[in-house]
Amino acid sequence: MYADRLSALPPYLFARIDAMKAEKARSGADIIDLGVGDPDLATPPHVVEALCTAARDPANHHYPSYAGMAAYREAVAGWYQRRFGTDLDPATEVLALMGSKDGIAHIPEAFVNPGDVVLAPSPGYPVYRTSTLFAEGTLFDLPLVEENGFLPDLDAIPADVARRARLLFVNYPNNPTGAVAPLSFYDEVVAFAREHDVIVVSDNAYSEISYDGYWAPSFLEADGAMEVGVEMHSLSKTYNMTGWRIGMAVGNAEVLAGLGRVKTNVDSGVFDAVQLAAIAALSGPQDCVAAACRVYQERRDVLVDGLRSLGYRVAAPKATFYVWLPVEDSMAFAARLLDEAAIVATPGVGFGPHGEGYVRFALTRPVERICEALERMEAMR
Repeated sequence: MYADRLSALPPYLFARIDAMKAEKARSGADIIDLGVGDPDLATPPHVVEALCTAARDPANHHYPSYAGMAAYREAVAGWYQRRFGTDLDPATEVLALMGSKDGIAHIPEAFVNPGDVVLAPSPGYPVYRTSTLFAEGTLFDLPLVEENGFLPDLDAIPADVARRARLLFVNYPNNPTGAVAPLSFYDEVVAFAREHDVIVVSDNAYSEISYDGYWAPSFLEADGAMEVGVEMHSLSKTYNMTGWRIGMAVGNAEVLAGLGRVKTNVDSGVFDAVQLAAIAALSGPQDCVAAACRVYQERRDVLVDGLRSLGYRVAAPKATFYVWLPVEDSMAFAARLLDEAAIVATPGVGFGPHGEGYVRFALTRPVERICEALERMEAMR
């Protein structure tokens, strides 16, 4: 009944978690969900108000521009210049997305032929893998291991694999490990891309969720980055807008044109009222972002300190709202948390084979619930 390509796809990780959670909830359990990275904080009021105003205007009720409103693309370029010092041409080097997942899911369709290699981190965001399978490409896992700071070893990629590679996904601050990368790493990425004629796709959705005075760089800050790749970004995590579905792809104009050709054939763009609200987010006061980071940092400290008091060896991330906990068996540990303590955590193996031996906790619940989760974990011992 189904197309053959579906048989190659694993069930989407977070859909499986939702099903497990629903089954547990039917038993009447009080579930503490530290699984999916969906902020529990509200979208800033001035952004909501901008949407309401724009939604009432009939001029915004028609088909939007495929590439995004000129004003939205200008706002993105302005934000990138202020944040990273990167100059972008709004007309050719910025493309509106329905969240960064949209761009990640569709870019292999533009550049990967059957059998071409896509280099992607393991553990990594599951859509790197599934988008490659939809494009009939061949995925080559880049192991992210603690000994290397959860950075891929580009020198370890076999020469024959590098020759066949078309895309290289990189993601820092990293989901799921919480690791960060120095700008020097992006210099290495640019050099690798130039040598092997590979298109770089930087997933930078978590750049603004950072702690302890850390500021994440953009791939596009590296010399030559604009020549070899693009960056996917999103308002989802920065402004608590996951349900709004708004983001951007920025960088190399030719690469964006290819992605744009795919998108004009599969969607009709982002609702203009949502784009106008996104302009308010990007161009307005940014104290809401700092306030959210303070909330997540408090939660991080409570969870990390609590896990350490329970005897776990765990690092405090400098960015993202994830804590990456080493365990013996990720599926067994996650299942036990759910069965015995009604706590949802994400098994690391769901992010790829090199995610085995870890579970991911999301800092998307209040401190009180995190403390309760820690109490339940202590009772499990």
